Amino acid sequence: MIGGGVIGLSTAILLREAGLDAHILTAAPPLETTSAVAAAIWYPYKAQPEDRIIEWGKHAFEVFEELSHEPETGVHMRDGVELHREPAPEPFWVSAIRGVRRCEPDELPPGRRSGHAFTVPVIEMPVYLRYLIRRFEDSGGCVEQRTIKSLENAAKEARAVVDCAGLGARELAGDESLYPIQGQVVRVRNPSLVRFILDDENPASVTYIIPRSADCILGGTAEEGAWSMTPDSAVAESILRRCVALEPRLAGAEVLEHRVGLRPGRPEVRLELEELRGGVPVVHNYGHGGSGVTLSWGCAGEAVGVLRGALGVEM
Repeated sequence: MIGGGVIGLSTAILLREAGLDAHILTAAPPLETTSAVAAAIWYPYKAQPEDRIIEWGKHAFEVFEELSHEPETGVHMRDGVELHREPAPEPFWVSAIRGVRRCEPDELPPGRRSGHAFTVPVIEMPVYLRYLIRRFEDSGGCVEQRTIKSLENAAKEARAVVDCAGLGARELAGDESLYPIQGQVVRVRNPSLVRFILDDENPASVTYIIPRSADCILGGTAEEGAWSMTPDSAVAESILRRCVALEPRLAGAEVLEHRVGLRPGRPEVRLELEELRGGVPVVHNYGHGGSGVTLSWGCAGEAVGVLRGALGVEM
């Protein structure tokens, strides 16, 4: 298994729980991956194709809903709204979850003419990643920090390879269709907020407020093709300004951290089998854009099925 983010960890866990001897090689520790930066709300974003996104997302939603009953996972079901400046149709993913409804007028801030309200998982990534690591290691797996230069090198050490390298698959798998979608966020102390707000149509940039137990993740940006990992102070000021306009209680909230992550953009999620020279099977599971957490368990389950089929292991 290559990759220690949320996709790699979820897939490795299901592999081990299916009886396969999976171990993880990762260039960065899980808590230093793009997954650790994520606001991590269940919300399909910057990923295709839509029909598979609905299928994978529905399964992941159900898993997260179950995990929300276990405090140590850091998964919480939260209410919130998605805002629009003009009347908007239902989201394409509406069939993947229950209870999506149109906002009442008193739920909309000034300048927003419509919106949808729904309840979805919000995942506190530092807590959740530690939970995944524990679950994986408790099943007998180990996480090794090591950079793999090629799939062929990885295949020398294993009967099969699962490629969950995210943006790293651009080099690892020679996939030039992968590109970064830079996301900058501001983490602030939570002034007792419980409702998330998504304002993807904000003309200044995608804007969101994701409350967690003790902090809030405020965003954001979605700069395609930008590789910089350095937070921009002007961007941070813009994020704070936009979020305070949506939720005045954020005014004066203590800023705890500025972070940047690179989402792995691709025309479509790549989840498929490839056979390397010598007959070693590789299952690719990457290119989830801004939906890595949202699709994690759905894609992980399918990847396990593909690998078991390639190895001739009965389900």
